[in-house]
Amino acid sequence: MDDILQTIVTHKLKEIEQRKGNLPLQELRGWVEQLPGNVPCRSMRAALASSPTGIIAEFKRKSPSKGWLHPGADVADVVPAYEDNGAAACSILTDTAFFGGSLEDLQRARQLVRLPLLRKDFVLDEYQLYEAKRCGADAVLLIAAILSVEACRELAAKAHGLGLEVLLEIHREEELAYLSPEVDMLGVNNRNLGTFHVDIANAAERMSAIQEHLETAKLCPLLVAESGIRTAADAHRLRQLGYRGFLIGETFMKTEQPGETLASFINAWKEIGQ
Repeated sequence: MDDILQTIVTHKLKEIEQRKGNLPLQELRGWVEQLPGNVPCRSMRAALASSPTGIIAEFKRKSPSKGWLHPGADVADVVPAYEDNGAAACSILTDTAFFGGSLEDLQRARQLVRLPLLRKDFVLDEYQLYEAKRCGADAVLLIAAILSVEACRELAAKAHGLGLEVLLEIHREEELAYLSPEVDMLGVNNRNLGTFHVDIANAAERMSAIQEHLETAKLCPLLVAESGIRTAADAHRLRQLGYRGFLIGETFMKTEQPGETLASFINAWKEIGQ
């Protein structure tokens, strides 16, 4: 594991232990078990599959590589605007130290929109799955680079048990071994999480190996391209290759009005398709 990612993981493990001290797992589990049984299931996979663009618009205030993107960003301003302007789903960064987010952002987003919500964080422990469920997430991100194959599969199964869909993120072909039937969506990150270098060609270059692996394993997760998608032409090209979801954050969040930027992005995409 490279230095930047190791720093994040080390901090996250300490953070999880602190959160457990404030609210033990048993109590958190009790909160989740008391949630109403009639809460609607919002399938992120289904939303992406049925969307003409499949954009997962991300809410984040900063990143380790770019620093602050939009320090004053308010969930109440950005996330409903994403919904109004054509996002298929929303990704909410809940990491505070490195991305300026919080679980409170996820809770507020849930109160404001009907879109499927992804809790995007560095998930290492089942405790975080219960947090995600309690705060209204519909899906969680599992990152192959920070988990063993066994831990990833256990977390994916646990997530499904809680009614959460799973987006598995990989960067290298070797990480296809992390796939299991509980993975609803397979994300290919164009950003190397060790160096944070971005190369959008990564998603295209991995496609052949992905298709071969999925055919052999008889699995069919929906494919998502992540990071570095800056233009409608980028997304259009990747969709032609077989990707049906597009996780886009910085392109929108670095602007004053992320929702309007999303609308312009989708309009440009429509023009390409004409």
